[in-house]
Amino acid sequence: MLDQRYRWKNKQIREHVAILNGKKSPTILLKNAKYLHSIFRKWMTGHIWIYEDRIVYTGKALPDNTTDCEVINCTGLTLVPGYIEPHVHPFQLYNPQSFARYASETGTTTIVNDNLVLALQLGKKKAFSLIRELRHSPVTMYWWSRFDSQTELREEETVFSHSEVKSWLEHDAVLQGGELTSWPKLLDGDDLILHWIQEAKRMRKKIEGHFPGASEKTLAKMMLFGADCDHEAMTGEEVYDRLMQGYMVSLRHSSIRPDLPVLLDDMKRLGIDQYGSMFFNTDGSTPAFYENGILDMMIRMAIEKGIPVIDAYLMASYNVARYYNIDHLHGLLTTGRVASINFLEDEKNPTPIAVLSKGKWLKKDGRVYVEDQDIEWKEYGFAPLELDWKLTYDDMQFSMPFGIEMINDVITKPYSVSFDVSADQLTTDHDESFMILIGRDGTWRMNTIVKGFSSHVMGFASSFSSTGDIILIGKNKNDMMFAFDRMKELGGGIVLTENGEVIHEIPLCLSGFMSDKEMNLLIKEEKKLKELLVDRGYPHNDPIYSFLFFSATHLPYIRITQRGIYDVMNKTVLFPTIMR
Repeated sequence: MLDQRYRWKNKQIREHVAILNGKKSPTILLKNAKYLHSIFRKWMTGHIWIYEDRIVYTGKALPDNTTDCEVINCTGLTLVPGYIEPHVHPFQLYNPQSFARYASETGTTTIVNDNLVLALQLGKKKAFSLIRELRHSPVTMYWWSRFDSQTELREEETVFSHSEVKSWLEHDAVLQGGELTSWPKLLDGDDLILHWIQEAKRMRKKIEGHFPGASEKTLAKMMLFGADCDHEAMTGEEVYDRLMQGYMVSLRHSSIRPDLPVLLDDMKRLGIDQYGSMFFNTDGSTPAFYENGILDMMIRMAIEKGIPVIDAYLMASYNVARYYNIDHLHGLLTTGRVASINFLEDEKNPTPIAVLSKGKWLKKDGRVYVEDQDIEWKEYGFAPLELDWKLTYDDMQFSMPFGIEMINDVITKPYSVSFDVSADQLTTDHDESFMILIGRDGTWRMNTIVKGFSSHVMGFASSFSSTGDIILIGKNKNDMMFAFDRMKELGGGIVLTENGEVIHEIPLCLSGFMSDKEMNLLIKEEKKLKELLVDRGYPHNDPIYSFLFFSATHLPYIRITQRGIYDVMNKTVLFPTIMR
């Protein structure tokens, strides 16, 4: 059985030692390998012996016994540790398994996952069972423990109770608490969050920050509270400020914030030339963003921007492992570590031609291999969405003079509605549309006007949102209702309608959040959706994140939530939800 946390049993360790004694054969021998030694920070040449999922020796010697051994001559290849993605939101239309499989093709063999959807949608019993099942993946999966929902939930104190958070923190697949989207509450005196941070530190686990635009003093305060790392630096100056306060800096390049080229240029301008306190992340990007790679894409960017080649690889492997105190398992091609190795044609081309993960070939000789069984998602609470209520014309009444204006993909501010919203269809000479957030249980709704989404989208429905509630947007009430009905028929998903016809749909049969399709198909579906939305006046870059963050109260300024229209800065509900 594949074991997520690699606490090898005594019998297994004795077998590993027996290989060095010549009494057993390795399962794989990598001969004449040029490989990155992460501690010496040098390229070395030697032989790597592997037994099942563990490197049992690295050096100049060859094994005495090779009777049951696959021998690979690595002459002409360059070997580096499998890449580690420390900041994965594995529910962005894809699911944890489909993301892991896709990520491994480009060399990412260890991922640290957000638990938010599991915490919101499943009880901890089912969530922990799913995590246990995912241990069978050849990609190593670790997790975070969230401290808040990053929105205004009706029953937040139940979902994020002390006992729930404590159970997550105690789970040995959890490496950190956070990300701290609720840090303003902490500054305002929330001692429960501070207690959870203290508990995480007592367990020698890390705390991930979320501090966009934070001042030097705020960064210092959060370091005193216990934060260890932050991924929100958007300029070189912000990288510098975080390093000055002792943070690990997670350099981001994502679909919503493709910042890495700017960060690298700014760092060069500022003379920042040490990289031991940095690593890379893609911050849960949407599927199409990953079409050109994941961490291999970031390593390539870094090399092209003049980052020393070895540092670029360490920022995607050893630096992450050392930070999380898992370098006894990951991030090095040395004795005792997990056998997760990327085989490169050239050290300046980080996309591997072959990938070994937990001693299993996931990519070799031009083929991609699937080594784990498909998850039976229904067993863990992710089934097609079943809505036992109907949307009626009474739900389509708009009278509020207050609307939400999109400044960019995810930032929304208030604005005053200055036209008659009683009609069944709005004109297309402006970018204002009807908008409804309606509870998944059908008990409440919030109707408003959204400005800046599009000028020509007639009907749109999405069960993909930060809380799992239903978003409806459009110019035409009938098309909005038609989109809802089709989304309901699909068992969850994203539906775009026009003139009583479905223009495009993305089924999300796993509780309305995730697809069970492989990433390559999802990439095509998401690209098509964006193309159609842009053709209809969507002016921004990432519609998937727009849907996700309409309710996200860790961003300014006005949000539409389960409790109503919410003023983030003043922490008040401006207009409460309407009961149906």
